Amino acid sequence: MTDHDDILIALRRITRAIDLQSKKLMKKTGLTAPQLVVMQVLRREGKMSPSALAKAVSLSQATITSILDRLVKHDLIMRERSETDKRIILACLTDKGLQAAAAAPELLQSGFLREFRKLQDWERGMLIASLQRIAEMMDAEDLDASPILETGEIDPPQSGESAG
Repeated sequence: MTDHDDILIALRRITRAIDLQSKKLMKKTGLTAPQLVVMQVLRREGKMSPSALAKAVSLSQATITSILDRLVKHDLIMRERSETDKRIILACLTDKGLQAAAAAPELLQSGFLREFRKLQDWERGMLIASLQRIAEMMDAEDLDASPILETGEIDPPQSGESAG
């Protein structure tokens, strides 16, 4: 086997592990990973504008809007006007959303997180830099991507609607 075969096999294993974890998350919570990431940021930071939220989770404004629409539909978040600037709409968790975010499992496999946290700072940095370099080599550095990958969503997109 060649070294590039080893890379492809490792990438396929990682993709498969993410897929399996995402399916477990969906089965347990009914939420996709990006939806849960958005909810966790709102839980941690409080009310946020969609643009600030998009920046916080590294997704486009359009994707965040789609995610927020789905979460509103399921009464997990609500939108309200800012008290200081009525032009600004803020997203915040509902009581149901707070409960769902608090009860949700970790987004990455706990074994990965446990082992990653054991690494020295230099080794964590090296792994991050290597993965970022791989993304560049695959022309993927500009793709819209939240910190967590996903495979499904609460509602499938309607025709002409973006996924999120």
